[in-house]
Amino acid sequence: MSSATVTAQATATTPLPFEDFRTRPTEELEQVIREVKARQADSLMILGHHYQQDEVIAFADLRGDSYKLAQMAAQNRSCRSIVFCGVHFMAETADILTSSEVDVVLPDMAAGCSMADMADLDSVEAAWADLGEVIDTEQILPVTYINSAANLKAFCGRHGGIVCTSSNARAVLDWSFQRRQRVLFFPDQHLGRNTARSMGIPLDQMPIWDPRLPMGGNTEDAVEKSRVILWRGHCSVHQMFRTEHVTQFRKKYPGIQVLVHPECTMQVVDAADLAGSTEFILKTVQQAPAGSKWAIGTELHLVNRLAKEHPDQEVHFLSPMVCMCATMYRIDVPHLAWSLANLDRGTPVNIVRVPDETKSWARVALDRMLEVS
Repeated sequence: MSSATVTAQATATTPLPFEDFRTRPTEELEQVIREVKARQADSLMILGHHYQQDEVIAFADLRGDSYKLAQMAAQNRSCRSIVFCGVHFMAETADILTSSEVDVVLPDMAAGCSMADMADLDSVEAAWADLGEVIDTEQILPVTYINSAANLKAFCGRHGGIVCTSSNARAVLDWSFQRRQRVLFFPDQHLGRNTARSMGIPLDQMPIWDPRLPMGGNTEDAVEKSRVILWRGHCSVHQMFRTEHVTQFRKKYPGIQVLVHPECTMQVVDAADLAGSTEFILKTVQQAPAGSKWAIGTELHLVNRLAKEHPDQEVHFLSPMVCMCATMYRIDVPHLAWSLANLDRGTPVNIVRVPDETKSWARVALDRMLEVS
């Protein structure tokens, strides 16, 4: 199929099938992408998450973490179509923050997030009801990490709660404790624990809530004593890093600095020299002097990209195993070309739309975060 075929009549009603793109040569697919970008101009914005593979992020108009990308998209007034090269919750967030006139496309709907899937609305509502049997839920403020479904952001909006990112989690918890006695933090236990510990909250006031167990696996006394109730969720990538990896790199490369994401376990964060968000990791390496040596504990594609972009420094991946975001990896050049070709011919596929009521309450929680930030 020639690239001209994908610009067929605007009156077409049947989307081009993905099978027409799956086996086409990469060069041909890349040409399709370039042509659509040229035709759509300012009305199209391609967003690329930092964890995305190089072949795809090369076509991104903006690169960043999930919230930064959605925020930048919301500030753009000329864009009418966003193609989000990330995962599902990111596309939802972009839809929440942009006007109803903007369509948000996810090139592969199977690109999800295992952490986000560890907390669902039914389970959180059940936990809220169970907690209400022991303590007054008016004492609890729900905080959801941005890596969560739109309906969980809406749950927080309805209950006076808020959204956080890895870069503003401490500011969000400060804001929360000014309003309520306790926080229910989901879905990532490690970010919640690492942040709360940095604020001086002891571990015995941070029980873990396992949604599969009665009362989350806790005694009533543990719930009554709690300050931060941590959902049993985690990032499958960041949980792979171990303290023995830190020890091995320090032994092999004297003087190396260990830099990790706060989604890593408490033990790894404690063993590291520095811990911070994706943007913090990027800025730290960008601002470091030549000759600096790093072992970085975050997603593989990002670490490899940092190594290529900073050849004057020594950048290593903090694990002997491959730890990449497998769901993010589902967004590839064939899916990007397919989704753009259909958008261009007026038969868009994989449009992500959050229901109006969910969008409204989720926006409340996100706006609270914006005010804190």
